[in-house]
Amino acid sequence: MAQVLRSLVVLFLTIFSNATAVKPAVHRRSRARAFVESQCQMTLYPKLCVQCLSSQVNTALPSPQQLAQAALIVSLARAWVTRAYVIGVAKQLKQTKYRHFQAVKDCLDEINDSVDQITQSIKELRQMGEDGETQFIWHESNVQTWVSAALTDATTCIDGFSGHAMGGKVKATIKAKMLNVAQVTSNALALFNRFTARHRASRAKKP
Repeated sequence: MAQVLRSLVVLFLTIFSNATAVKPAVHRRSRARAFVESQCQMTLYPKLCVQCLSSQVNTALPSPQQLAQAALIVSLARAWVTRAYVIGVAKQLKQTKYRHFQAVKDCLDEINDSVDQITQSIKELRQMGEDGETQFIWHESNVQTWVSAALTDATTCIDGFSGHAMGGKVKATIKAKMLNVAQVTSNALALFNRFTARHRASRAKKP
């Protein structure tokens, strides 16, 4: 898992490696943060969106596509951390409290699916930039389908613990972590949809 998170950090930094050195760093940083804040206002959880993304852009001014990609990477990182926690809980419950194991296992299945779907979405969005207009709509549909499914999986896990007699602290921790995954994933989907809408609008204006 540590290797995966290191890889995510490297990818995250690569996304914003194209910052220019024309203007003072402080000015570029303020412009980048302002851009992130304006984009995040369109999400369901704007404060969380700004918190997750503003510290990552540094002095680079990302494009809408880069910001959507960064949001997906944040979502994947949170999903990996949550997955590691749920795996640990599942192993413990399988040995000590088997009657609660199935609920946690079901949640683990959901988070595993979320990790796979978000990973595919990141690859698809990167491929979208390489393929250009010819495959844009097809890539767009794939990303929307996978991210929406990941969001549904996270919500399903949370709902699966409603009314369950499982220990309060563990149950609350899993639900809180999954809720965070759901929220950052929702934000990522909103930023992606904003990027694609703006892209289509800009293409429509061209003669």
